[in-house]
Amino acid sequence: GPLPRREVPTAGGGVAARARAVLEERMAEPPSLERLAGELGTSPFALLRAFRDAYGMPPHTWLTDARVRRARRLLDTGTSPAEAAVAVGFTDQPHLNRHFARIVGVPPGAYQRERKNVQDARRRLLLPSEA
Repeated sequence: GPLPRREVPTAGGGVAARARAVLEERMAEPPSLERLAGELGTSPFALLRAFRDAYGMPPHTWLTDARVRRARRLLDTGTSPAEAAVAVGFTDQPHLNRHFARIVGVPPGAYQRERKNVQDARRRLLLPSEA
C-alpha cells in the first residue's frame, strides 16, 4: 500500500491547522504563542508566519474573532453577556463588548435584545398557522 505520509514540520498549512484546533479547543485558557509553538514542535516565528499564510491574520487576532463567534452562539441560547465573556476566555465583559461590537456591529446586550424581539415577533406570526 501507499507509504504513510511523514509530517514535515515546515508544512505550514498542517502546523497552522493544528494550532487553530488547539486554540479552538482551549479558547478559554489558550497557550501563549511560545508554548503553542513548542507543543507543535516549531518556532514562534514559523508558527506566526504559517498561521498568517493560512488564515490571513495572526493567531491572537483569529482567537479574538473565534471568541466573538462562540459568544454570539451562547447569546443566541440565552447565556448572559457576562457569562458568555468568561466562557469564551475574555478577561471581563468590557473586552467582550468592545470586540463584539467591532465585529458584529452592536454590543452583546443590544444584540441579544434585538434577537429576542425578532424571535418573539416570529413566534407571534407563526402561532395562528400552527394552531
